[in-house]
Amino acid sequence: MAENVVLVTGGAGYVGSHGCKALANAGYRPVVYDNLVNGHRDLVRWGPFEEGDILDGDRFDQIIEQYRPGAVMHFAALAEVAESIREPERYRRNNVEGSRRVLDAMVRHGITRIVFSSTCAVYGLPEVVPIPEETPRRPINPYGETKAAVEDALLAYGQDHGVGWMALRYFNAAGADPEGEAGGHHEPESHLIP
Repeated sequence: MAENVVLVTGGAGYVGSHGCKALANAGYRPVVYDNLVNGHRDLVRWGPFEEGDILDGDRFDQIIEQYRPGAVMHFAALAEVAESIREPERYRRNNVEGSRRVLDAMVRHGITRIVFSSTCAVYGLPEVVPIPEETPRRPINPYGETKAAVEDALLAYGQDHGVGWMALRYFNAAGADPEGEAGGHHEPESHLIP
């Protein structure tokens, strides 16, 4: 296992590309695994790119065997609240089933560390702001529900298989890195004023 190699699912996306840059700057080799549904090939600048979907277990196993990563950073997800309300089954399949396949592959290959890209949407409508991390999770949309389900799966895989994990719960991530090498990329622009 190559301890300096980190497999980054969704690494061609907004948050994933920032993660890859941070990894590279810290001396790690990020390997991007992305289906380019929401990601952009031109945001892959700090390591190799492998096109594939987290639901494709054979392809995912092949990439793990090829690069032998010491850890996974899991950013591959569908992430629009309104779309999740219109297409909840699509979100459950991609976000929950896809994440379980990532975790199963990790267990098969002996990878025991993962950083998961979660969301503040797991809290729903909090009673207190700013929101303490201990606030009960009460998601109010399918997107938040899928992320909470993956956090629950991480807890189970940690207990059952010794997988160490961390969930990052973002609040309105926006902007670009100071060098302008990673940032929002929407056509048409949907997240910032055009």
